[in-house]
Amino acid sequence: MAKRTDTSSTPADKSPQGGAPKKAKKPNGFQQFLQVFQMTRRADPNAVWLMLLVFLGVTAVGLLVGFLLDNWITGLIIGILLGVLGAVFILSRRAERAAYAQIEGQPGAAGAALNSLRRGWIVEEQPVAVNPRTQDVVFRAIGRPGIVLVSEGPSARVRPLVDSERKRLTRILPNVPVHVIETGRDEGQTPLRNVAAKMNKLKPQLTKTEVAAVSKRIAALGTRLPIPKGIDPTRMRPDRRAMRGR
Repeated sequence: MAKRTDTSSTPADKSPQGGAPKKAKKPNGFQQFLQVFQMTRRADPNAVWLMLLVFLGVTAVGLLVGFLLDNWITGLIIGILLGVLGAVFILSRRAERAAYAQIEGQPGAAGAALNSLRRGWIVEEQPVAVNPRTQDVVFRAIGRPGIVLVSEGPSARVRPLVDSERKRLTRILPNVPVHVIETGRDEGQTPLRNVAAKMNKLKPQLTKTEVAAVSKRIAALGTRLPIPKGIDPTRMRPDRRAMRGR
């Protein structure tokens, strides 16, 4: 196909003086909020009605309290502000569910779930154990509770991968606790959206200095495995703005 040129008009992606192409503007706060709202509405239509219900309910309570205090204007203003806050909170929670629903069942989803961890964790973005045939994988994170192995795949099928990695870690770090979390919807498994919360509830057993030392020890002895085709956890990160509701 021939390339079309038009000297009578200025391309949209270049400056009028023919300089370097203009960089695309980043969306502002309102545009980001609108994107999150639209994504959540598509994935969960009931979220809109729930947000509206919370907003109207909180506003009505604020107005009622204002009437009782003989200052309905102040009560209405406070009710509206709290209603908006409540609606945004509902959007945040529903957006988080929608974000995880989009990646659930895809290869590398367990690794993407680890990206929502708070500070204090050292996360391996690539799997530490892989079954190339079934694409079952095991990811690893290191924090004050110790080492956490997060598996992806049916329990019976992925267990050999987990046991092998756990034995290797126990051999080189015998005094460091190793925890295992299986992701999925089967009995005994943890849904993706609950992985980070479950890890943060583990009891701290290492200091920050010890966490860094453990990470360096594993990095010095560990080997990086090839990733099966179709798994790229670095490109499967849930939308953090959506999970925060902004």
